[in-house]
Amino acid sequence: MANGELDEESLNDLYSWVDAIPLSRPKRNIARDFSDGVLVAEVVKFYFPKIVEMHNYAPANSTQQKLSNWGHLNRKVLSKLNFSIPEDMVRKIAQCTPGMVELVLIPLRQKIEEKQKQAKMSSSYQELGMRSTLEENNYLDTGFTSKPKPNSTQDSPGLERGPKGHQSYTVPLQTDANLRLHLAEREQALLASQEMVQVREVMRGSSSSPPEL
Repeated sequence: MANGELDEESLNDLYSWVDAIPLSRPKRNIARDFSDGVLVAEVVKFYFPKIVEMHNYAPANSTQQKLSNWGHLNRKVLSKLNFSIPEDMVRKIAQCTPGMVELVLIPLRQKIEEKQKQAKMSSSYQELGMRSTLEENNYLDTGFTSKPKPNSTQDSPGLERGPKGHQSYTVPLQTDANLRLHLAEREQALLASQEMVQVREVMRGSSSSPPEL
């Protein structure tokens, strides 16, 4: 792929993108400025600070040090963006060959934008999952399996607000009094029934005993 395949509009758009990123060097000649890989590391760090450690990239004039920077960049950083620069292209960039840096920066920009979209989608899914879990836990706490109707203005009978708005089931006071009265009546009837049974057993025992001589 040759530099001639990049039209003027694409190049201007790329240069505007690079100009918007704060770099540690004055922008003079893009082929020389980016030849040692340091500024490429800064570009990636601007968007993804956690995956780039700048102390691993030393400014260099020697081709050997430049290749070392690019090799580390390929292995430790660009691989996390699913991107890699071929060795022959790296060597041409290190030699300040005009037009080669642009052929790297354009696809690198695309990979950065793809990674940003993936991170945004992942964050959105996590947020939705957290909201769903919180809502589910709230309804499980109250013992309900579905949300209350939005037009409901009063609590259902037998529900009482506990600490922090938590609902729990209770028996209304009036119902409680009636229940106690009913239980007392049942208890009295049961006692009376037991007494009748005992009397009958005594009478039956008396009638079945043989007369004394």
